Amino acid sequence: MYCYSSAETMAKFSVYPKALAASMVNTTNCFRNPVVNLDSFTSRIPMTSIKCRCSGTSSSSVDVDKHVGDDLFSVTSSSKHEVDYLGESTKGDLNLKLDPLEAFDGQATLDGPIEEVARVETQEAEILLTDLGIPSPSSARNSPHGIFCSRTLNLRSISAIGYDMDYTLIHYNVMAWEGRAYDYCMDNLRNVGYPVDGLSFDPDLVIRGLVIDKENGNLVKADRFGYVKRAMHGTTMLSTRAVSEMYGRELVDLRKESRWEFLNTLFSVSEAVAYMQMVDRLDEGAIGAELGPLDYKGLYKAVGKALFRAHVEGQLKSEIMSKPELFVEPDPELPLALLDQKEAGKKLLLITNSDYHYTDKMMQHSFNRFLPNDMGWRDLFDMVIVSARKPEFFQMSHPLYEVVTGEGLMRPCFKASKGGLYSGGSAQMVENSLNVHGDEILYVGDHIYTDVSQSKLHLRWRTALICRELEEEYKALIDSRGQRAALIELINQKEVVGDLFNQLRLALQRRTKGRPAQTLAATNMEDQELTESIQKLLIVMQRLDEKIAPMLETDGELFNKRWGFLSRAGLWDKSHLMRQIEKYADIYSSRVSNFLHYTPFMYFCSQEQTLAHDSYSYYCSENVNGSAVDT
Repeated sequence: MYCYSSAETMAKFSVYPKALAASMVNTTNCFRNPVVNLDSFTSRIPMTSIKCRCSGTSSSSVDVDKHVGDDLFSVTSSSKHEVDYLGESTKGDLNLKLDPLEAFDGQATLDGPIEEVARVETQEAEILLTDLGIPSPSSARNSPHGIFCSRTLNLRSISAIGYDMDYTLIHYNVMAWEGRAYDYCMDNLRNVGYPVDGLSFDPDLVIRGLVIDKENGNLVKADRFGYVKRAMHGTTMLSTRAVSEMYGRELVDLRKESRWEFLNTLFSVSEAVAYMQMVDRLDEGAIGAELGPLDYKGLYKAVGKALFRAHVEGQLKSEIMSKPELFVEPDPELPLALLDQKEAGKKLLLITNSDYHYTDKMMQHSFNRFLPNDMGWRDLFDMVIVSARKPEFFQMSHPLYEVVTGEGLMRPCFKASKGGLYSGGSAQMVENSLNVHGDEILYVGDHIYTDVSQSKLHLRWRTALICRELEEEYKALIDSRGQRAALIELINQKEVVGDLFNQLRLALQRRTKGRPAQTLAATNMEDQELTESIQKLLIVMQRLDEKIAPMLETDGELFNKRWGFLSRAGLWDKSHLMRQIEKYADIYSSRVSNFLHYTPFMYFCSQEQTLAHDSYSYYCSENVNGSAVDT
C-alpha cells in the first residue's frame, strides 16, 4: 500500500481521477508524505486535500470536504440491519443513497447481463488497484498469509474485536521462550532430585495438536475421529503395529482429562518435551526410590508442577521483560492492521491472562515503535483487561479491579467504562459495558480451549484462531505436491488393481464352493488361467505396497519428521487438531497482521465441504462427455 507525493499523484490520477478516493485508505507509507495537496485537481475532482489518517484520534482525521461520499453512501446500522441469503447480518454494509440511475454518469456501462457486467467491472477494478500499487486481494488469500474460513463471517457486522496477547498479538521465538521455560522447569526438577543432566530442549520432538497419554507415557497423534495414527513412547516412535495393538480398540477422548492432555498452544511445547524425556529416565530406572513410587501419571504431575513454578515465581518473565528483543519476533504490520479496524469503527479489546506489568512491557516493545504520531499501544484499545483468568473469564464472574497507576495499583470497580484498564472481571461485563453481545464480537486467540471454544460455547462470540505454524505447513505442502501426487497415483493404481483382483477372487471362491461364478464365461474359465491371473495381480499389489508404505511413512516430513503435517493424520484425513479448529474457529490464520491484507470490511465465505459421495460429479461429467455411457 502506498501514499503518493504530489508529483506521483499528478502522474497517476491524470489517467484515473476516480481512483483518488480509494487512495485515502493507504496508510503504510503515509509517514513519509503525510499531506497530499490536490489544488490543481479541484476543477476535476471536488476535493481540497487529503491528510494521513494515522493520528489515531478518529476517522475525522481524513479531511476531504469533511466526509467524502456522505451524499452518496450510507452504512447499515445495528438497528436497521437484516440478514442476507447466507444468514449473515448486513450491519456495516455500505449502501447507495441515490437511485442507481442517478448515482453517476456511467450508469449506461452497467446495463446488460449482470454476469458480463461483473466480469468487465472486475477487470477495471483490478487494473485500478494495480495502478494504485495496491496488491490484489487474491494474492494474500492464496498464500501462507491467508485467512482461512470454516464458517462464513461478515467482518462488517462485527462491532468489537477482542484479542489475546501471548502468541496472538505477540509472537515469541519458540526456541528462545520455550527453551528458557524448559530450562527453568528442569532446574526445578533437579532441585528436588530428578536426574535431568544431559537433557536439552528439542522443539522438533513435539508439535501443537498432539495428545499426551498420561497413563502410558505416550504422545499420540489422532485423526478427526479420535483414532490414533502415530505414537511415541518417551522419545521413541512406535511402529504401526505397536500403535494398532495399543490403541486399535479405543479413541482419544479429550473429555477424560485424567488421562488425555491436549497440546492446545505453543506454550505446551516445553512441558511436552520435558515430560517425554523424563519418561525415558523413568523407564531406565534412573529416578531414585526416594522420590516415591512413580507411574507415568505421577511423573506428568511432577513435570507440570515444576513448569508451573517456573511461571509463577516470576524469574522467567523477569528475564523476558529485561531483554524482550531476544524473545519477541517483531511484526511491523500488526499495529497497522489494528489501526485499520479501529478507524473502521470496531471497538478493540485486549483480554489477556498476563499481569499488568508484563503486558505493558511486551505491548510497548511490540507496538509503540510501529505506531504513527506518538500513539501508544493503549490508544488502540477501547478496553484492556489483564489477569483475566481465562477460560473462567468466559464461564463465570470474578471481581473487577481498575488499574489506576503505572505501578499497577488497583481499586475495586463495579462497572467498566470505555478506555479503562482493568484486572479480572468477566466477558458478560464486557458485553454490558460496551453494549455489544454474542455474535457482534469477534475474539482472536491462539489457544483452542481457553480462547476459542469457551468464548463460542458460552457466549456465542465469533472466533478466530492464530496458529503461526500454518506458514511453515503451507510451504511444506507446496514443496510436497510432487511426492504426494505420485503417492496418490500409486494408491489409486493399487485400488484399481485391487478391484480387479477381488472380482477374480470371488469367481474362484464361488467355483471352489461348487457355485457358478458371476458370469457364464467366468464359470467356464480354465482353472489355470484364473489362478495365474490372480497370482499376477497379487504380486503387483504386493510390489505396489512395498513402494507405497515408505512414501506414506515420510509424507509430511518436510514439516516434522516424526509427526508429519499439523493439519493431517495420514494422507487423506484431517488431524484431531484440525477438527477442533473447524469446530470452534470461524476463521483461522498464522498471524493477526494478515488482517491488513483483507481490510476491515471483508466478507469471509467458507468453502464447499467435500463428502465421500461427491464422486457423483465425476460420473455426471463423464456422462456429459459421453465417455462413461454404457454401450
